[in-house]
Amino acid sequence: MSHYLKPGRLSARLNSVIGWLARRGISLAGSADLAVRGRTSGTWRRIPVNPMTFGDGRYLVSARGDSDWVRNMRAAGGGRLQVGRRTRTFTAVELPPAETPALLRAYLQRWGWEVRSFFGGITAESSDEELLAAAPRHPVFRITES
Repeated sequence: MSHYLKPGRLSARLNSVIGWLARRGISLAGSADLAVRGRTSGTWRRIPVNPMTFGDGRYLVSARGDSDWVRNMRAAGGGRLQVGRRTRTFTAVELPPAETPALLRAYLQRWGWEVRSFFGGITAESSDEELLAAAPRHPVFRITES
């Protein structure tokens, strides 16, 4: 079942500002500007994200669920992350939900204050079973710089 929480007008405006700042070198709480090609148009689409290092990998977590950037990432298989003049091209592989509870816990420990409303009561302190139940609603991609 597809799950997506569409941003409201204020959230959309805030995302626009955070992305603009990231492109100019100001990363708020680790944010970066994600650019991924649109699955039908082929044009670059941008959204601010919180890339996360966990263990030996880098990851992107979709707090809002099956969003446009997630569907575009599935089709494109990669994209670009930008903070200031530094742009990193990467490939992406979506992880099965069964492999993501520890990543979701780490993500919520770091950014729970920002994204908690999208997780329906799930927090970093939630049980492994609760995180596993929430995992299908929050796609996770492992990214590898090209």
